Amino acid sequence: MDEALLRSLTPSVLAVLVRRGADFAAAEDAVQDALVEAVRAWPADPPRDPKGWLVTVAWRRFLDATRADAARRRREDLVDLEPEPGPAPAADDTLQLYFLCAHPSLTPSSAVALTLRAVGGLTTRQIAQAYLVPESTMAQRISRAKRTVSGVRFDRPGDVATVLRVLYLVFNEGYSGDVDLAAEAIRLTRQLAAVIDHPEVAGLLALMLLHHARRGARTAADGSLVPLAEQDRDRWDTESIAEGVRILQAALARDRLGEFQAQAAIAALHADAPTAEETDWVQIVEWYDELVRLTDSPVVRLNRAVAVGEADGPRAGLAALAALDDSLPRHAAVAAYLHERDGGLAEAARLYAEAARRAPNLAERDHLTRQSARLNARRSR
Repeated sequence: MDEALLRSLTPSVLAVLVRRGADFAAAEDAVQDALVEAVRAWPADPPRDPKGWLVTVAWRRFLDATRADAARRRREDLVDLEPEPGPAPAADDTLQLYFLCAHPSLTPSSAVALTLRAVGGLTTRQIAQAYLVPESTMAQRISRAKRTVSGVRFDRPGDVATVLRVLYLVFNEGYSGDVDLAAEAIRLTRQLAAVIDHPEVAGLLALMLLHHARRGARTAADGSLVPLAEQDRDRWDTESIAEGVRILQAALARDRLGEFQAQAAIAALHADAPTAEETDWVQIVEWYDELVRLTDSPVVRLNRAVAVGEADGPRAGLAALAALDDSLPRHAAVAAYLHERDGGLAEAARLYAEAARRAPNLAERDHLTRQSARLNARRSR
């Protein structure tokens, strides 16, 4: 069973049902039923037109559910609209569906969570980690969003800012998590940049390209993580870097700074440094100051503490870190790094071990465990 194929077809099938009149919650349930049926039936009898098969089965599931619901008896006239089995139009509806999920009846945070779950294919746990909230809280938020849009016609698309937030979170999950969605997020952001002339759309595309350019150097042959300072910069994709910098410069020239442009500027400074030692950390701190002004995000402040530690020394970084909640994801890892640079090997080893226990994925946990073991070995010599 090709799970990647099913995942790639899901947004388009869902969009077809929504366009034909299904409310979003019912359409999502129908598509999920069709995916379950595909997992059961396809290994023995794979269809020649997978998307057409899914559309037909999902639409029938939707109609079955509609007939069974006495409160929606009026929708039974949709039975005559059931399409004949056959090839479905080869249209890419994913970006349109992102806008539809960013519905005005939802708060931006609920719209983002709903889209990540229904269209992006992320689990509730992955979304909760992105939002820094418990999984149970995110599950309730998604359920409320589904109830809010249940029965609502999706004829008023949401705003660009919400769609950008969704694409950013999808890219981050694909870049560093368990689901490989980074390339898809870049593709959709390119589509958005082609139809919307906005500096933050360009800023997000530049940010994605600059981060994605380093992806090949982020892991060693054995799958272990390679920190930015230790990466082989010859493996970075120079064409993507050049494109990202060009897009960013054009966006910044419009003097309408936003958070994605500021993040891209930081990524560009890293990409511009021939070696880790030549990184312009003073400028990076200045850009983090802009990001704090724009977002007041605790994660931004955490990353800023690292930059301060590089620009002004580890004790300055630790002082910046002291103002932050130590329950923040990766707080212990940052503290460990700064303590190591300050010579506190015992405390750094302890914090690396603590960070490993909190790591969101196996690769990061293994990396932090090795860092702790490395320092303990140095101390025992």
